[in-house]
Amino acid sequence: MKKFFQLFLAALRGQESNFTSGSINRAIFLLSVPMILEMAMESLFFIVDVFFVAKIGTEAVATVGLTESVLTLVYSLAMGLSAGATALVARRVGEGNARAAGVVVGQVILLSVGMAVLVGVPGFLFGEDILRLMGADAHLIASGAPFTKMIFASAPAIMLLYTLSGALRGAGEAAVAMRSLWVANGVNIALCPVLIFGWGPFPELGVLGSAVATTLGRSIGVAYQLAAFLRTRGGTVQLSRADLNPDFAVMRNLLSVAAGGTGQFLIASASWVFLMRILSTFGPDVVAGYTIAIRIIVFTILPSWGMANAAATLVGQNLGAGQPDRAETSAWRAAYCNVAFLVLVAVVFYLGAAPIVGFFDRHPGVVAVAVQSLRIFCLGYLAFAFGMVMTQALNGAGDTRTPTLLNLLCFWAVEIPLAYLLANPVGWGPPGVFWAVAFSETLLAVFAVWVFRRGRWKLVKV
Repeated sequence: MKKFFQLFLAALRGQESNFTSGSINRAIFLLSVPMILEMAMESLFFIVDVFFVAKIGTEAVATVGLTESVLTLVYSLAMGLSAGATALVARRVGEGNARAAGVVVGQVILLSVGMAVLVGVPGFLFGEDILRLMGADAHLIASGAPFTKMIFASAPAIMLLYTLSGALRGAGEAAVAMRSLWVANGVNIALCPVLIFGWGPFPELGVLGSAVATTLGRSIGVAYQLAAFLRTRGGTVQLSRADLNPDFAVMRNLLSVAAGGTGQFLIASASWVFLMRILSTFGPDVVAGYTIAIRIIVFTILPSWGMANAAATLVGQNLGAGQPDRAETSAWRAAYCNVAFLVLVAVVFYLGAAPIVGFFDRHPGVVAVAVQSLRIFCLGYLAFAFGMVMTQALNGAGDTRTPTLLNLLCFWAVEIPLAYLLANPVGWGPPGVFWAVAFSETLLAVFAVWVFRRGRWKLVKV
């Protein structure tokens, strides 16, 4: 137990950053612990927001759900570029070229800000139209538009928090990425109730207060990440002023890898938008229930993404060091760890769905939908565990094209048509959508494992 505790503290401190030698199990642990905690902290943004917003009313929760479903465009760009940053930085670190890794980080920052402006400005200007397009009624649009506008205005902070975390993970500095989310969440948790309910001298902003608190928290988290890259000594990768000058060759390389990653999340996110559109026809209770269930699921799935991201870093660094067999072994071991974790979570969620959902909302209609969706999704957790690790391992190798094609097949060709068919013509209603999601994610996992076992990812150059 003492040895485990010492290893746990070493993971939190981030004492190691190069994982091309030594014990694979130790490497997975040292990377996974801070990555799991980082993802858990990111999921807290959603959990905290919906917890306090639910105290306002069902319409407020529905506003958050509809806005987030469209905001997934920003998340998609951020996660795609983050995947590219992880792959390229990990390769350069594995090759022993820290200077080139710093240049990559500089270009990541430039691209993040540019993409955020392109998406955030239209979202801010047309907030009402976005809610209207998603099926919101006039009252919900009037009350929710300020929240939507504020969230889209915060796009640069969202982008940078994700992409710089990806760069830090690629550099093996997972503990720094973790601490940046601690800082961001601390600010968000402290400000959310204060700004929503108007405690003390602060005005009562309602659902808008949630957006302001989240924006401030994420912005401070980004500042922490930048400070880590700008430190003069001690870091694996150091950012200099010259690295912020446009380097179009590096940008092209980064975008070629990030394009696939962005495509993956855009495809997955667009499918979620369509699913929300289908569910919105069944009323605000269904939208609110599904939103709460997704937030709860995110709290467990994102820590699992921590293990998947650890696999991506290990694959990237070891390919850079010319050790493809070590890269493959690392991915499989991370997958088995993820299976053990998610199967346990699935059991807890299936048996305890009602009290867990009741913690967030007690409206009978909302609770019924949330419990039903949570239980159905849990049935696919075994497949999810393998799928997310294998997909991220491919991304870490720089093969982002293959997961993109798999997402296109499973989500657009299968999930969306199946969800509509089961919900409407077949007559299952909202449960039809939930079953379509579980089936499609399972199908994606089967294909991802098959592709990874073929081994062509070992030949990818970035």
